Amino acid sequence: NLKGWLNQPFFNFNTMKKIIFLILIMISNLAISQSPFTVTNSISPPAFEENTSITITINGTSFDELTAGIVGNALYLWAWSYDINDANQLDCPTNGSWTNSNIANKLTYNAGPDTYTITFTPNTFYNRPGGGPIGKIGFLVKALDGSGNKQSQDIETEVGLFQSTLVTPAANSATIINSGSNFLITANNSNGTANYNLKANGTIINTVNNVSSYSFNHINITSNQTYELDITQAAVTQTKKFNVIVNPGVISQAIPVGLEDGINYNLSDPTKATLVLDAPGKDFIYVAGTFNNYQPGTSFAMKKDNASGSTKFWLELTGLTSGQIYNYQYWVVDDTPIANSPKLVKTADPYSTLVLSPFDDPWISAISYPSIPTYPSGQEREVTVLQTGQAPYVWSAATTGFVKPKKDDLIIYEVLIRDFDANRNYQSLIDRISYFKNLKINAIQLMPIMEFEGNESWGYNTSFHMALDKYYGTSSKFKEFVDLCHANGIAVILDIALNHAFGRNPMNRMWMNDANNDGWGDPATDNPYFNATARHSYSVGSDFNHQQPRTQNYVKRVIKHWIQEYKIDGFRWDLTKGFTQNCTGNDDACTNAFQLDRVNVLKDYVDYSWGLDPTHHAIFEHLGSENEEKEWANYRINENPTKGVMMWSEMVFPYSQLLGGYSTNADISGVGHKSRTSFLGKRIIGYPESHDKDRLMYTAMTFGNSAGTTPLNNLNNALSRMSAIGAISLLVPGPKMIWHFASLGMGDSIYTCTNGSVNTESDPTPGDCKLDTKPQPQWINNWLANANRNKIYNDWAKMIALRISQPVFEGDYAISIDGSNLRQRVYIFDNAIPITQLKNVIVLTNFSVGTAGANVLPGFPYTGNWYNLIDPNAPVLNITASNQNTGILLGPGEFRVYGNQPNAALSAKDFELNSRISLFPNPANNQFVLSTEAKTVAIYNITGQLVKLFQGGFQLNNVYSIDELKTGIYLVKVTDQNNRQSSTKLIKE
Repeated sequence: NLKGWLNQPFFNFNTMKKIIFLILIMISNLAISQSPFTVTNSISPPAFEENTSITITINGTSFDELTAGIVGNALYLWAWSYDINDANQLDCPTNGSWTNSNIANKLTYNAGPDTYTITFTPNTFYNRPGGGPIGKIGFLVKALDGSGNKQSQDIETEVGLFQSTLVTPAANSATIINSGSNFLITANNSNGTANYNLKANGTIINTVNNVSSYSFNHINITSNQTYELDITQAAVTQTKKFNVIVNPGVISQAIPVGLEDGINYNLSDPTKATLVLDAPGKDFIYVAGTFNNYQPGTSFAMKKDNASGSTKFWLELTGLTSGQIYNYQYWVVDDTPIANSPKLVKTADPYSTLVLSPFDDPWISAISYPSIPTYPSGQEREVTVLQTGQAPYVWSAATTGFVKPKKDDLIIYEVLIRDFDANRNYQSLIDRISYFKNLKINAIQLMPIMEFEGNESWGYNTSFHMALDKYYGTSSKFKEFVDLCHANGIAVILDIALNHAFGRNPMNRMWMNDANNDGWGDPATDNPYFNATARHSYSVGSDFNHQQPRTQNYVKRVIKHWIQEYKIDGFRWDLTKGFTQNCTGNDDACTNAFQLDRVNVLKDYVDYSWGLDPTHHAIFEHLGSENEEKEWANYRINENPTKGVMMWSEMVFPYSQLLGGYSTNADISGVGHKSRTSFLGKRIIGYPESHDKDRLMYTAMTFGNSAGTTPLNNLNNALSRMSAIGAISLLVPGPKMIWHFASLGMGDSIYTCTNGSVNTESDPTPGDCKLDTKPQPQWINNWLANANRNKIYNDWAKMIALRISQPVFEGDYAISIDGSNLRQRVYIFDNAIPITQLKNVIVLTNFSVGTAGANVLPGFPYTGNWYNLIDPNAPVLNITASNQNTGILLGPGEFRVYGNQPNAALSAKDFELNSRISLFPNPANNQFVLSTEAKTVAIYNITGQLVKLFQGGFQLNNVYSIDELKTGIYLVKVTDQNNRQSSTKLIKE
């Protein structure tokens, strides 16, 4: 299953490329095990300023183009730059994407000398945001599509005629010493003499002028030192940074009872908080933060629990100001690490609920996240936010009393917030709540919203599983969205990626193999959370070892956090095939076979979630064999409340065949639970579309059967068939899922690029825009006002309302065809329901593209009146014994839904109570009364946000207080004792 994490405009490629290559190999389904090729190069002139035109020459005889994947001598430069201090690395803005380089970065091939060249001026070519001098440039050369390691080694060179070098210690290093030790610092420079100025913890401790080499011995060091060596020649200053960390000796002290890993707030004293970090194999840890100006002394060295076998470090922070925002990092030291692992790692808290990132935060919109906390100047990598005395969010009665939809009745709407609306935030969902409400869906499933790497991502590149990604908005705004969904009868389900984590994850970084010594790496062999190499064939990022007790504890903390803190109603577990330890990275047969270890650990995880919330919805993206999936689908299903894990069932291809007018390979039986004969209940979530497959509409219009008078390359012809897709998917009993905007006939390919073109990995010019940010034509062009698109939306809304309201859809069903796969028939029935109620439903469809339509045999089970359940104005069919199986003529793409009783909901406008209600006075000042009894009265502002809710049952002319509402216009929605609804406008003075 392709995971969308690479498409991030500010992704630090160079430092993470080894992980990127792994993912791109998986994405492209390539069995490539080559290493980056090596090239020789030259730069002319060899020493240059940033405003000097330079030429890079690659020797074509130094590598083999065929092995490197270079086609037609098309070699591209992938480049990056650093600031004057050789820090703050940024990619060149003209790189393009890793799978589709920008033509601007193509090198010129010179056949005679067999060389490749490119000429540019660094300050123009690299165009660093905000300007500022360039200290160093880097580059590699690659094929147009660099996946599969079709790229050279990294090449870096300093910029400027004046160059300086920190000889000892290494630049940006951290040296561990014992208290009282001395520390030697040496440096030199080119282009004549320079002035040297050394600062420690911000204070000048040594100055030497007019020398070309420098040496200073800092003696008797007893506290941590942050050094800056400024080397100045003429008007140019270069700064070298490095650190000394003093071993404080570990204070052994028992950890206070009841503390958890992460931040433990003292609820009775907001001046205190206790931090806990589980760090096996580490020697000592400092806590550095804004409370000590990131210069921790020995008083900020963490204590270690003295219990036998304990690996817990802890520290109580005191003197904090209630409500003030602090941030901190752990400085984790292993003085004798295994090969290629760093001695010091600076990292945020693994259990962070809010992190600040120097990589992502500068590009987060203030509209989405107003007053975002400031990242601490001079630090590196993520930091954790700590704030005591936070006022808890006040949940409305809609959430505290929310009753989840039954599993059998779930109609889930899958959403990628990034592509839902141009603002790409929770407020966008809040503002358009009526879109979901009017469609009648009862669950929204959000693609991952946990802190991921970059900003515009699909979210599966999670680095902090307990933190919301700030790109979509604040914690309080997300809670407001959850509350509003509950007020509208909609459950909220989160897509959660716990198969893996990515390179910024603290548990990855604290035990990593950093062979390049750049502060990034894959898990080392001593990592207590991750496998050093993946134990399944669908590897993404760093592979969690779910047999490790620490990993299991982490997963359960993540589960608890989202259920308790955010009132989340369910999880869709991503890539559950990866939760085994029994396979290897290239063994599909093993990965797809029954694995008892993942069966058991996933049962343990859902047991934990059901222990917190017995009605919690658990969904697995396993897409595996029935003999394994039944272990979860049948698990605890007979309890009250019923359990059982719901399983994804992807049916994109057969439904695309039907929409496209092709009769072959159009078996849709997998959309329902009866395709799994060993399942005891309706635990299959069938879907015709999802985020990971191409759109049905795009496939139909691009590849569909265009014979006859209804060619599918005609937009309206293709749209006219989408209602029928809903009829034979949404009406099949059991939970179902809709991918966002399928209900409006979205036809943009999943491979649509940001510029509107379509580029897939199989195109003549290879590329892959699958992960690119998509446009929002549904709002720009007001699709809801388009008759052809609105018909799909309204037809699906009627079907969903029928599904959820009628008990027959919790009964049995049979899917059959009438002589051709293009004529699908779904029969839904419940023989326990009396004939005076809706107990039999027949769905008929014709997906042909012929000119005259087709007669579809209905097979009515008995005689009598049969009613069109979608169109109340259609004539009633009087079925006698002689016409029980007489064909019903359906045009190309048409459908019918018949029932033995009429659909009462269709007689009311918008499925709401049609009676008039009175509200007076109106305008109102501080209260109003209604001319009706009510079970609930909900008040919404003009953006659709629930602002007040009255529950409990109210008599005629009850007084409703609105003192706290601001002046403005509101919508008042009344639900009576029979769950019928009506609404009216309220003007608050």
